[in-house]
Amino acid sequence: MGGWLLPRLGPGLLQRLARTWSVEFIGSEHHDRAAESGSYLLSMWHGRMLIGLPPHRQRDYCVLVSPSDDGTLMTGMLTRNGYRIIRGSTNQRTQPALRDMLAHLKEVGGALVITPDGPRGPRHAMNTGLAWMARVSGFPIVPCGFVCDRAWRLSSWDRCTLPKPRARVALVYGEPVWVRGEADEAEATELVRERMLEAERRGFERLGVEVDW
Repeated sequence: MGGWLLPRLGPGLLQRLARTWSVEFIGSEHHDRAAESGSYLLSMWHGRMLIGLPPHRQRDYCVLVSPSDDGTLMTGMLTRNGYRIIRGSTNQRTQPALRDMLAHLKEVGGALVITPDGPRGPRHAMNTGLAWMARVSGFPIVPCGFVCDRAWRLSSWDRCTLPKPRARVALVYGEPVWVRGEADEAEATELVRERMLEAERRGFERLGVEVDW
C-alpha cells in the first residue's frame, strides 16, 4: 500500500509543505564551479533526501537509485518531482548500467545525485564506489549538507529528516573534490565524507542549532 500511496500522494504533500520553508543556499560558488565541468556528482546523505528534493526540482538532475525495495519506493516520488532516474549501485562497479550512465552524462552533461550511505547504511558510512565513479569519469564531486532547524525524524537507520512547517532550511555545497587517476580511492572517500559532515555542521551553525547526529 505504501508503494502505491507514496508516489501518488507524497509529491503533492511534500510540495505544499516545502512552500512554507525558508530556504537558504550556502556555498553556491562551489556548485557553480563543479557545473563548469559540464558533468558532476552531487553527494548527499540518504536521510536528507526529502530536504533537498523540493528546492532542486527544476534543475533537471539525475538521481542514482538503488535496485532495492527502498529505491523502488522513492522512484515515484522523484519522477513526479521532475527528476530523472538511473537504477544502479555504487557497490557494483562493473555494472554495465553504471558505465553507460557515466558515458551518457559525459556526453550530455548535468548532475548525478548520489546518496553514498544508502540504501541500507550504516548512517554516514561510505564505500569507495563514489570515488571510483569520480576517478573513472573525471567528474568532480560536490559534497552536500542539507539541514533544517526543526523536523520530524523517522526511527529508520538513516534518521530520515522531514522539515516541519515553517522550518528554516540550509542547503550547503562544499568545496568540490576531483579524484585523479592515480588517487587512492579510500583516501578520497574519507575526504568526501569529512566535507559532507563539515557542510552539515556549517548549515546547523548558520541555523543556530545543534547537529542532530
